[in-house]
Amino acid sequence: MPVRDLRPPDPNSLDTVAPFDRHLVGRRRGRTAFRFAEHDFLFREVATRLVDRLAPVRRRFETVAVLGDRGGHVGRRLTASTGVAPTVVCDLSPASLARAVGRPVVADDEALPFAAHSLDLVISNLTLHWVNDLPGCLVQIRRSLKPDGLFLAALFGGDTLTELRTCLMDAELAITDGISPRVSPFASLQDAAHLLQRAGFTLPVADTDVLSVAYGDPWRLLQDLRGMGETNACRERLRHPTRRQVFLETCRLYVERYQHLDGCLPATFQVLYLTGWAPHEDQQKPAQPGSAQQSLATRLGTRERGTGDFAVPG
Repeated sequence: MPVRDLRPPDPNSLDTVAPFDRHLVGRRRGRTAFRFAEHDFLFREVATRLVDRLAPVRRRFETVAVLGDRGGHVGRRLTASTGVAPTVVCDLSPASLARAVGRPVVADDEALPFAAHSLDLVISNLTLHWVNDLPGCLVQIRRSLKPDGLFLAALFGGDTLTELRTCLMDAELAITDGISPRVSPFASLQDAAHLLQRAGFTLPVADTDVLSVAYGDPWRLLQDLRGMGETNACRERLRHPTRRQVFLETCRLYVERYQHLDGCLPATFQVLYLTGWAPHEDQQKPAQPGSAQQSLATRLGTRERGTGDFAVPG
């Protein structure tokens, strides 16, 4: 199936202070696409967890868009689980769409090509942490959903790669007497929950998983990050190669600080899961303040006391 390219001319021009180089993100995905299957274990695992979250939902989604389904894991899992294949699959890189299940479209998450109220379900697998304008992206997704449509996403959170980040920062400071921008500014769980509400989703839920991956060698972790296309794409990154001594010192510190007795080195990946629904009049509404027919104290079988019942320390 031919790949349609609907990217805007310059995604980076959307925001002059954008933290990420979106062109570089796309190029790295393209360069690593041919060997992505050798390093895609996180994408496979998170795709399974995303689709499993649809199990309690008692409705059928006919029009489905998948954002960032590198390797096609979400599409295959969704088809096997629900019998419904994605309608369209979007990514920055044409090469990343080679194994897509559904119509492949090269598109930027910051300029989505979907018509308003055209989709029943939007799923995003580990791609939104590279978006410069995440609030704007979420608004676009919500507008593309039909009333009572569902948005489900996974993205890396702020505790991702804490071990590597601290070692790399200390190594660079020791070797070069300075620190350069190397680590993506990940969202926190609280940020994610707030952004869902801000974008107009109803019944918003944000929760998290922490996946700890064991490595025998820090270099293998660095190889996986390169193979995933998940290396530094900060706009203010260094424009020259990092000195090898920095990486050698990083690995030394990693082993010194984090190696377990069995020789394994942990690498932490925090995954944030976002769930939100497009507004619909039939959805459950929160109760109005003061509308309860029974006090919380009665419900808990205890006695309600005023502030005067408590001693105030002098």
